Amino acid sequence: MYQIRIVLFVLLLLNSLSDNLFAQTKLFSKKEIRKLTDQASQYLKDANFEKSLESSKLALHHSISTNNSYYTTISYNTIAANYAELAEFDKAIFFYNKGLFYANRTNNDTLKNHINNNLGNIYCFEKKQYEKGINYYKNSLTYSQKNADTSQIFLTKLNIAWAYFDIGDFQKGYPSLEFVNKYDTKYGDQTTAGAINMLNGMYYGYKGNHEKATTYFLNAIKFGKEANQKSDLSFAHLEYSRYLLIKGDYKKAYENLSNYNKITEELYNKEKLEKANVAGINVELDEYKREIDKIENEKDIQLQSLEKSKMIVLLFTVIFIVLLLLIYTLFRNNNFKKKTNAELSKTNKELIIAKEKAEEVSVLKSQFVSTISHELRTPLYGVVGITNMLLDEHKELADSPHLSSLKFSARYLLSLVNDILQINKIEDNRIILENLTFNISDEINMIKNSLSFLAKNNNNFILVNIDPAVPEYLIGDKLRLSQIIMNLVSNALKFTNNGEVIINVNLEKIENKSHFIEFQIKDNGIGIASADQDKIFDKFVQVGRKETDYQGTGLGLSIVKQLLGLFNSSIALQSAIGKGTEFKFVIAFEFNPDKTYEIINNIQVNMNATQMINVLVVEDNHINQLVTKKTIEKNNYKCSVVDNGYAALEILDKESFDLILMDINMPLINGFETTRKIRLKGIDIPIVALTAFDKSEITEESISAGINDIIIKPFDSVKLFKIINILVSKN
Repeated sequence: MYQIRIVLFVLLLLNSLSDNLFAQTKLFSKKEIRKLTDQASQYLKDANFEKSLESSKLALHHSISTNNSYYTTISYNTIAANYAELAEFDKAIFFYNKGLFYANRTNNDTLKNHINNNLGNIYCFEKKQYEKGINYYKNSLTYSQKNADTSQIFLTKLNIAWAYFDIGDFQKGYPSLEFVNKYDTKYGDQTTAGAINMLNGMYYGYKGNHEKATTYFLNAIKFGKEANQKSDLSFAHLEYSRYLLIKGDYKKAYENLSNYNKITEELYNKEKLEKANVAGINVELDEYKREIDKIENEKDIQLQSLEKSKMIVLLFTVIFIVLLLLIYTLFRNNNFKKKTNAELSKTNKELIIAKEKAEEVSVLKSQFVSTISHELRTPLYGVVGITNMLLDEHKELADSPHLSSLKFSARYLLSLVNDILQINKIEDNRIILENLTFNISDEINMIKNSLSFLAKNNNNFILVNIDPAVPEYLIGDKLRLSQIIMNLVSNALKFTNNGEVIINVNLEKIENKSHFIEFQIKDNGIGIASADQDKIFDKFVQVGRKETDYQGTGLGLSIVKQLLGLFNSSIALQSAIGKGTEFKFVIAFEFNPDKTYEIINNIQVNMNATQMINVLVVEDNHINQLVTKKTIEKNNYKCSVVDNGYAALEILDKESFDLILMDINMPLINGFETTRKIRLKGIDIPIVALTAFDKSEITEESISAGINDIIIKPFDSVKLFKIINILVSKN
């Protein structure tokens, strides 16, 4: 019965599941593996164990290589079945467990069902570990019930009944036998008839119903002979002989036991007996070798016993010395560790002090840059403003090279201050990108117009090409984008004569709401040598400068590179001497039509442009007073000027103003404190900070004080009047 159970499992498994899994792996590999597993199964059925193992191992190699858990399980199962047939049950258990591991990696409950059943067979009927075996049978039943496979439930119940009857627990085994008897007509066949009749014979023998018991035992022997089921037939004779022995019919008991022994001998062929013989001889040889080794060891022990005392003393001495050395080493290591910890502690303190000094230096550097920029911007505001006033009031000086040089020098110095402040802010991580909606075409053309003077100086043309696919309005930091393009275009204009600078804007790709825009700035100027291209983005680098050339501070491209880093972008350069230069970078901007329409619909139209606006200027610098007043009055506004915050508070008690331009850095009382006192008076007219400080440095305190907006000196007069009109209109 055991041999038939193993073969039956392999054949049922291949027939019932191979068609369903055929499409799950690659066609060629699966056919090859299936052919090998079929061969292995047939060899096992023919008791050709050597070829069955060879085919199974080859199939196992292919199935593992193709990561096919199903055929890996089949291969391990066939290998285990071979070892079970060769009575090497420990090896069989090992390979069944390997098969169960891979079966659990599949969704095939039939595989898990059969392997649990096979493990139950070995533990119950070969290892005689019935409790463990019955647990495997119960696992098998769980999978059978899950699949509603009554035929497999029938076979497992048969095995469970047999296992319980084997240990004499007929009460636990009978419900399974009752199930088997109920479905015998539907699921039983010649291969199971002998075993079923034998189990009934055992049960009725236990119950004392000798007539039924005898009938069932004789039927079991009859069906075993007819179906040529020698294994079941042998067990039928064995159990019948046990029953007859209990009845006292010793003659028939002896006859049936003899039949059992005869059939059992037939089940093991000559080759199996020879293998068992060889194994027995090997065991005897091992035993003889152990006896010889034992005699030799006794002689050695006798010879060594004379020296044992000396060796013990010597070993004790050596161990004692080693312990002393170990203690000494631990003592030295402990002292060294203390010394090292003290040095590390000292070094850590020095590092903390150095870190604090570095942070202090960084703060001082930022404060120094901020202070210097403020102190430079204040007089530059006066220089630029007075220069513009001279040009406006004395038209005959419009072509004066001296005034042009003065204005150029002031703007150059202002540009240098802005660049240094920008680098300092980037290095201190004080720049946060804004998300504002802007018109990219307007921004590019504004840059073009602002650089037209520089283009005319070198007889250059600026061309702008914007891809129609680029949305008109995008969301991002337009100020930083303008700084990047402004620096690249002005750089291109400086190194190009009688040529052209082209600004290309193209849509590279779209991911969700992000539009990746590619910007190209090309010129046909002098170009950059390949040896210099790696260093032009470093600070204060000026490549190939001549004494008569003006190339700026060397900060522009460094600022460009660092600003692009804020956009998570990088810049690419292509250039050759005499052929021009091309810079290229890509920035992702958000495109949100809903936000765009909202901003367009909320654009304010200034309805008060023609009204008379009365402005109060609070400024302690007399030159700046003059410049600011002239600028405001030039726009037909009324303007009053006071020297400090207290004077402002006094005049506000007497006169009414539409807007206040407030300097921040003033003696006696600064602009923030003056604003707070104005607000405490209940005066809510707009106040604009007109200062040389960087906007990011004073924004938070300005809002806290009640300031409405900030303009940095020197300022663009157009921007100033735009802010004035908006704030006055709102108020």
